[in-house]
Amino acid sequence: MTVTNKHSKLFICATGIFVCYFYFGMLQEKITRGQYGDRENREKFTYMFALVFVQCLMNYIFAKTILLTVMKQGEDTTSTLYYALSALTYLLAMVCSNMALQFVSYPTQVIGKAGKPIPVMILGVLLGKKIYPIRKYIFILLIVIGVALFMYKDGNVSKKQSESYLSVGELLLLLSLTMDGLTSAVQERMRAEHKSKSGHMMLNMNLWSVICSGTVIIISGELFEFIHFLQRYPFTIWHIMTFSIAGAFGQYFIFLTVAEFGPLPCSIITTTRKFFTVLGSILIFGNNLLPRQWLSTFIVFSGLFLDAMYGKDKSKKGTAK
Repeated sequence: MTVTNKHSKLFICATGIFVCYFYFGMLQEKITRGQYGDRENREKFTYMFALVFVQCLMNYIFAKTILLTVMKQGEDTTSTLYYALSALTYLLAMVCSNMALQFVSYPTQVIGKAGKPIPVMILGVLLGKKIYPIRKYIFILLIVIGVALFMYKDGNVSKKQSESYLSVGELLLLLSLTMDGLTSAVQERMRAEHKSKSGHMMLNMNLWSVICSGTVIIISGELFEFIHFLQRYPFTIWHIMTFSIAGAFGQYFIFLTVAEFGPLPCSIITTTRKFFTVLGSILIFGNNLLPRQWLSTFIVFSGLFLDAMYGKDKSKKGTAK
């Protein structure tokens, strides 16, 4: 591959990630925070397991198609138990993240989820016995400070709002981050023990997520309520389908970027796109930020960018003492 072709391919991958996830983020906010019905009969979208079911089903179909046509990766020897465990934590992370949007703004959700390296590193140390360089702890500390500053409740926030809506949203984000950390820990074991490939991970994790979420929505009755909701507001079918398609294409571009250019360019691209997604949410949906929150947003993304640039280390397993 020539330098020009390589740069062109990187540009295509970066553009794909930006466009797909920007559209994905805007639709996620529109679906989960939108008001449906007339003024007398307002209702919100509350079918989070059903939404994730559709999303994972689309990811599975997309991954199956890619593996059969473009990204053939040979035989997969990974344990089914690993796929089932990672799918469960992956599913819960997405559900909690979507549910959090019923209580917090989209910029708050993005900033909160930007703290994903925190549980990943903690669980990497506790479960994977990994050793990280001091600079990585400093970069992660920056992210912690930024997220804490962003989430800090000002004195002029009403006590009722502080104790109900925001606390529930933050708890859901915390749970989502914990599930992200567990997912990464299981995936590390999969790579270490079975050399699991990205395409196989995407296929099988989404398959098990479809099975789990499908079981939940059938037993709970959410499936039928979700179908009735779509019958009342048929325009949401287009939003949900394009939201899921954008997410599937976004995942593919991420996997392609990692495979062709490595995790560093991918980390920089995804970090940058999150920042512009926050800006897009502010401009399109009018989610205003306080000066303190602008500062904390800068701190969080500075920590993420520095971690992407200089925090990667050939982390090795520590010896048990």
